Amino acid sequence: MPAKKKAPKRRKNLSPLEEEIATLQAQLPGQQDWRSSDEQELARRRLRALETPPAIRNLEPARRIHSRFEVSSLESGGRYLVEIIDLSERLFFSSSPDFANAALGTCKHTESVLIHLQKRFPSLFRKAAQIGPQHPSLIVRDDELELYGTGFLELPRKLRLCVERDGRRKAKCPPEKLVATAEACHGDGVRISCAVPAWLERHGRDIERHQLRRDYEQRVHSGEYPQHETLMPLFPYQRTGMLHLAFTERAMIADEMGLGKTIQGIAAAALLQRIGKAQRCLVVCPASLKSEWQEQIEKFTQLPCEVIFGSRRQRVQAYSQPGAFFSIVNYEQIRSDSLDINASLKPDIIILDEAQRIKNWTSQTAQAIKRLRSRYAFVLTGTPIENRIDELYSIVEFLDPSIFGALFRFNREYYELDDSGKPSGYRNLDQLREKVRPILLRRRKHDVENELPDRSDENRFVQLTESQKSDYAHKQDAVRKLIQIAHKRPLRREEHNRLMGYLGMMRMLCDTQFILDKETKVSPKLDELVSILDQALGDPETKTLIFSEWVGMLELVREHLERQKIGYAWHTGSVPQKKRRAEINAFKQDPDCRVFLCTESGGVGLNLQNASLVINLDLPWNPAKLEQRIARAWRKGQTRPVQVINLIAEGTIEHGMLETLAHKQGLADGVLDGIGELSEIKLKKGGRSFLSRLEQTLEVVKDPGKRKTAAHTQTAADPPIALAAGLQKSLGAQLLHCEEHFPNGAAPSKLYIVTEKLDPATQEEIWRQVASHYGPLASEADWLEDNVVHLDASSHHAMLQLQRAGLIQTSTRAKRQLLGTAPDGSEISDPRLPQYRSELAEELEAAAVLIAANLHRLAPTHLLNALLKTSQVRALKKAISPPQDLSELKEEPHLGNLPEHLQCFPSFELKADEEIEQFHAALGETQT
Repeated sequence: MPAKKKAPKRRKNLSPLEEEIATLQAQLPGQQDWRSSDEQELARRRLRALETPPAIRNLEPARRIHSRFEVSSLESGGRYLVEIIDLSERLFFSSSPDFANAALGTCKHTESVLIHLQKRFPSLFRKAAQIGPQHPSLIVRDDELELYGTGFLELPRKLRLCVERDGRRKAKCPPEKLVATAEACHGDGVRISCAVPAWLERHGRDIERHQLRRDYEQRVHSGEYPQHETLMPLFPYQRTGMLHLAFTERAMIADEMGLGKTIQGIAAAALLQRIGKAQRCLVVCPASLKSEWQEQIEKFTQLPCEVIFGSRRQRVQAYSQPGAFFSIVNYEQIRSDSLDINASLKPDIIILDEAQRIKNWTSQTAQAIKRLRSRYAFVLTGTPIENRIDELYSIVEFLDPSIFGALFRFNREYYELDDSGKPSGYRNLDQLREKVRPILLRRRKHDVENELPDRSDENRFVQLTESQKSDYAHKQDAVRKLIQIAHKRPLRREEHNRLMGYLGMMRMLCDTQFILDKETKVSPKLDELVSILDQALGDPETKTLIFSEWVGMLELVREHLERQKIGYAWHTGSVPQKKRRAEINAFKQDPDCRVFLCTESGGVGLNLQNASLVINLDLPWNPAKLEQRIARAWRKGQTRPVQVINLIAEGTIEHGMLETLAHKQGLADGVLDGIGELSEIKLKKGGRSFLSRLEQTLEVVKDPGKRKTAAHTQTAADPPIALAAGLQKSLGAQLLHCEEHFPNGAAPSKLYIVTEKLDPATQEEIWRQVASHYGPLASEADWLEDNVVHLDASSHHAMLQLQRAGLIQTSTRAKRQLLGTAPDGSEISDPRLPQYRSELAEELEAAAVLIAANLHRLAPTHLLNALLKTSQVRALKKAISPPQDLSELKEEPHLGNLPEHLQCFPSFELKADEEIEQFHAALGETQT
C-alpha cells in the first residue's frame, strides 16, 4: 500500500468544495507512482466529478434519490445512464465503461450524481442513506441475478418461487423466467435494474454460441454444410482456429508467423455468413496488406470484397453504400472514420490484422479502433507481446475489457513496484496466461507442422572500414558524454533527442556511410552480400529476400543488381500501394526476378514462399520484427529449406543488440507459450537501468582515460532550427510551415512540417535533412513517423478546420516557429510577418467556423483572403514586395496558384501519422 500524502494545511476562507478537492488531491499518488489502492481510485473519480461537473437529468422525477439519471459530459459530449439502487450499501449501476472495467462499484458519472443529490436534497439524501430502498429490485451482482431491497417474505408469491431466501436466482429457474416474473410484478413495486437487460443479452449469447457450434458441426457431419468454408481445404489446426474465432465471438489467433492466420480469419467470417450471423465484415490491416487481403479473399472464397480507397468523402460514401461482404481498410483510415463506420457500415465482424498496431493503449490509432462496435471481433497477430506485457493488455482490451479490468488493476496484479511506485519486475505471469487462455489460441510451427522445411540461422560478423570506424567513434563519443550527464541528472528534452539521434546514426553507420553521406558508397556488408548472392543465385531456383531498415542501404544493393543485370523487386514505404502489388507479383511470377528488396514496409503479412534465402542487412531492436521478416519465406506452403543470414557489424551497437533480442524473445515465449520459468523473467526497467543497459549494449567505457579520444562531430546547438534552415534552403517555396511542438508531459518535442504537396522526392529530402541535422530515432520509418509530422497544404488546412470546430484537440502545451530563423537562433524574417500570419489565422478560423456550421457558401471569401495572406507571407520570406490583392496573384504565379489552391478547399482530410513505438519500447524497457 503506498504511503498517503500528508493533507495540506487548511487555508482560511476555503469553500467546502475547494476543501474537499484539496483533501482528495492529497490522497492521490504522484503522476509517476503506479501504486494505487481502490480507495485512491475512488477518490480520483470523485475528484474528477467535482472538477468537471456534468449536466444531470432525473429520468424518473417521481423518485428523488433511488432513481435513474442521464449524465451528459460537457467535455466529451457522451451521455451515460446512472442508477442509484441503495445508498447505504453503495449499490449503483452506470453505463460508463469505467464502471464495468474498474470494478469499484462507482465511476466519475455516478459520483457526479451523488454530489448533485447531496447538494440538492440534503435531508432526503441522509434519510435514504439510513433506511435504504423501500421496494425490491432485480439487480446483477457477482454476475448473477438477485432480488434486492426487502425481506424474502415481503416479496410477491410468484417471485418467491423463483429465488432463494437470500434473493439469488434458483438454479432451476431460467433467467428469462425470473425477469418476466419481475416485470409482471412491476405493479407491486418491483423494479428491474438497468444492468439486467445487458446481462440477459450476454447470457443468451453464451447459450446461443454453444448451440450454434453444435448445430454447425451436425450439419457438416450430415453433409448439409460443406466440410470446408474455403475453396481450398483447411489444415486441421486451421479449422480449429476458424471454429475458435467464430464461436468465441471475440477472440485472438496468435499463431506464429507463416501458419495462415489470414485464411483462418477469412474462413471464420465465411462460416458466420453461412449460418446467418453476419452480413458485413470489416477488415482492418496495414495499408501495405490491403491488396494481399483482397487476393486471399478472392482466392479462398466467393464472397465479394471491396478495398476502401480515396478521400474521406469517398470513404464515407462507401460505408453508407457497401457493395460487398468484406470491406478492407487500413489503420490510418480508422483514425478519422471510426464513428462513420459505426453509423453507416455497422459491421457484424471486425478483423484486426497485425493487431500489434494497437499495442500502445494511449495512441490515437488504438483509441479509434476501440471505438468500433461489432458483435464479433477477430484479432490476428503473431506478436501480441513484442516488448512488454501491457501491450497484450491493450490488445485484449479491444476484445473484452472485463478480462483484465482497469489498467491500475493490471499494473497492481502483474508488475512488481518499488518504493517509489515504479515497475521493478513482473509477477503472476502464470495467472496472466490463464486469464487470456479462453480467448487466445496460439500454435507454434513445431506444434502443427511436421512437413515444414528446415530453417538454418547464421550470424555473419563484418568489420567496419577505418572511415566507418572513425564516423562511428564520433557518434559513440557523443553518446558517452550524454550518458555521463544522465548519471548526474535527467537529460533535458533536446539532450534526449540528440541521444536517440546519435544511436540511430550509429546503426546506420553499421551498414554504410552512404545513408548519411551520399558521396561515400563503401560498405563491407555490401561486399559480403555480393559474395552470398554470387553463390546463392547460381541455383536458378533460389530467390532471395533482402531486408534493411534503411532505404539508402537498399539503394546500394539495387545499384549492384542493376550492374549485374539481376532482376529485382522494390518494396519500400515510398512505393504506392497499387504498385507494391505489381512488385510482389513480379517476384512471385517472373523467374528472372530473383531478389526482393524490402524495408520494414514488407516485414508483415506478405506471402513470399518462393524465396528460400532471407538476408537481414541489419537487425531490428525487436525479435518479433525479425521473425516477421523471416516468416515471409518460412511459412505454410514453403517447399525448400530456408536459410537466414544476419549481417552484423562486429564490435558495434548491432553486436550488443543480440542479447536484447534474446531477452525479449524469452518474455514472449514465457507468457504466450509457457516456455521456461515465468518467475525468472525480469523486467528491463527504464531510468538508470536503461542507461546501464545502453552502456552494456554499446560497451561504453566510463573512464575516458582508458580509451583513445575520438574527434567530436560538430553539431548545431539547436538541431530543430538547423533542420528548418536546411529545409528552407533545399525546398524553397515548397516549404510552407516548420514548427517545433512541445507535447504535454515529458514527451519529446515533435517537428511539424507543411509542404505544398506530398510526393516521394519531398519526403525523401525531409528524411535526408532530418538524418543530417536531427538524427533518426531507431529506424527510417519509426523515428520519422513518430517525431516528424509532415502534411501537405490541404491536410494542414483540414486539421485547422477540425481543431477550430472542436472535433480534434491538440496535446501541445507550447510551440515555436522555426521558419525565418537562422541556425544561431536569430530572427531573419520581415517584421510584417507576424501581422500577416495573425491575419491568416483569423481568416482560416472564420472559414472553419462557417464550414462547421454548414454555411459553406459564405466560406470562400475568407478562404480567398487566406490565400492572399499566404501569398503575402511567401513574398516576405522571399524578400520581395507582397501582393495587395488577389488580382496580383495572376501576375505572380509563384506566390500562389489560385485554381490549384481552391481545388483543395472542399476536400478537407486529416492525414494521420501512424503510431510507432518509442525507442525505449524498442529496447524493451517499460511503460511510458
